[in-house]
Amino acid sequence: MQVPLYQAKAEFFRMLGHPVRIRVLELLQGGPVAVRDLLAEIEIEPSSLSQQLAVLRRSGIVVSIREGSTVSYALAGGDVAELLRAARRILTELLAGQNELLAELRQAEPALPVPQRGAGPH
Repeated sequence: MQVPLYQAKAEFFRMLGHPVRIRVLELLQGGPVAVRDLLAEIEIEPSSLSQQLAVLRRSGIVVSIREGSTVSYALAGGDVAELLRAARRILTELLAGQNELLAELRQAEPALPVPQRGAGPH
């Protein structure tokens, strides 16, 4: 039985749902990056990075490239970079809307009386 498209999409977004995986994908937008450089940039344990890279590799979203003893990773296609740019645009719009709401709330808030020093219970 075939997996419904909505379920496949949910699994795809779940695969993206880890901060380290998102950071790796952001770093790979400029081209292949050596694992040692990913480690320096992300500052996590090598085993943790390896685990997250394996998830991305199994999903087919990144590919590994071996040159001698150096292993690098690269995005498997340009659509991932576009997805990250779209996420940035969406978040920017959401946060801008929240800032506007916050400004409205602050303007509508009546001035609260300032508590007097020493006026509390003793």
